[in-house]
Amino acid sequence: MTKTIAVFLHQPTCSTDSVNGVMAAFSPMARIKLFTKHKVLNGFFDDVDVVVFPGGDGEATAFRHVLKPNLTEIRAFMQRGGKYLGICMGAYWADAYYFDFLKGTRAVQYIKRPQADIRASYGTTAPVLWHDRPERMYFYDGPTFVGGRFETIATYANGDPMAIVQDNLGLVGCHLESQAHWYTKKVMQSQWHENAHHPLLWQFVAEHLLQRRQMPLFEVGDRRG
Repeated sequence: MTKTIAVFLHQPTCSTDSVNGVMAAFSPMARIKLFTKHKVLNGFFDDVDVVVFPGGDGEATAFRHVLKPNLTEIRAFMQRGGKYLGICMGAYWADAYYFDFLKGTRAVQYIKRPQADIRASYGTTAPVLWHDRPERMYFYDGPTFVGGRFETIATYANGDPMAIVQDNLGLVGCHLESQAHWYTKKVMQSQWHENAHHPLLWQFVAEHLLQRRQMPLFEVGDRRG
């Protein structure tokens, strides 16, 4: 059965580019629905298997402004066992300061971690181990994850987690959805992955989210949010 994936689209170019990349990676295998900061129709999330929050503006005031109209619906989707994919900004948004979906784990800036090999907030590529296989993946001030219990799928050069799974959450610090025009800098042109990272992102969703038994994200009586 074809899965349905809802992708959040906001106007800044970085978000639009990330959404386009997600659609390119997922559309051959799944039905894509887009939603924005505007109120969704009743029942919009009823047939959704995974909600995706891609890269973009992760500042706290922006989060509250653009998601307030649909926050109740998103939380209800997660409470009934829906799955969440967060990429860069979307991974930060799973943290306690935003959605508060993570359990005992914080999403923090990788560039500020001890022995981080990248120290500036700009577009570059990061050496990572993805399922123990070396890759260079597009990076733009993405998070790593500290504390709590989770399954690590990929790590940065210093060993910090780059991609994790915790219950119904799949969080990724780098941009596997990146496309060719993201690599226009001369120093990065040779690092373009020829779309090879797109199937890795779909595999991450298929194996670690879609194949997991649906279970409510919160315990009965949890009054978060």
